[in-house]
Amino acid sequence: MTYCVGMMLDKGLVLMSDTRTNSGVDNISVFRKMFHWSIPGNRVISVMTAGNLATTQAVISKLEERNKAPSERQNSLLELPTMFQVAVEVGKLLRETVQATQEDNGPTASNRFTASIIVAGQIAGMEPRLFLIYPEGNFIEASFDTPFFQIGETKYGRPILIRGYDRHMSFEDAVKLLMVSFDSTLKANLSVGLPLDLMVIEADTFEPKHERRIEHADPYFDSISSSWGDALKTAFHSLPNYSFYQKTD
Repeated sequence: MTYCVGMMLDKGLVLMSDTRTNSGVDNISVFRKMFHWSIPGNRVISVMTAGNLATTQAVISKLEERNKAPSERQNSLLELPTMFQVAVEVGKLLRETVQATQEDNGPTASNRFTASIIVAGQIAGMEPRLFLIYPEGNFIEASFDTPFFQIGETKYGRPILIRGYDRHMSFEDAVKLLMVSFDSTLKANLSVGLPLDLMVIEADTFEPKHERRIEHADPYFDSISSSWGDALKTAFHSLPNYSFYQKTD
């Protein structure tokens, strides 16, 4: 399992993913799930993946091959004219890869090789855009009514995002919010784990504004984790006390 989040702000996009993959409790590995390509002054495109590792690696490898030699290959992400068409092409590759893998492994493999992908980025002359692509290849686009997408182990970190999100917030506050969301997920589910990959894409810059990997024992992440835990305890104890002998009208 994994956990990835893509978030829209007025100022741009913020992305974060974990790196843990597991096939049982005794087979845990670290694999990158966030990838990006850019042309200075023209475009920046990032994808995050969740699901079957062989499926997502196959999709990423096909995208890498196209992007390394765009003049010789059709439908490179570096040549497509809009982010919508980027999402269409990534969805097509995902659907074809899932279907081919299922055919190779028989009907009993129908649920074993699925994956989902978040696509984020901006092309010059257009707004930053964010898409969630399903295993079937279809997709939906984020808006300020639905300003973030999650894939993987989503349920533990979602309440944090819903309560804390503000489209006008700074990039720094958005990163802090995502760290709290990821910390809550890490605490609740062993299939999500450090290191975490972080990327900030500022609108109209066409390259990552900020990138970093958050490793084990990262001082800032540890501070966020402990401070959030203390804040929750303080908030809990400040709530009105419950009594078995409350008066009723």
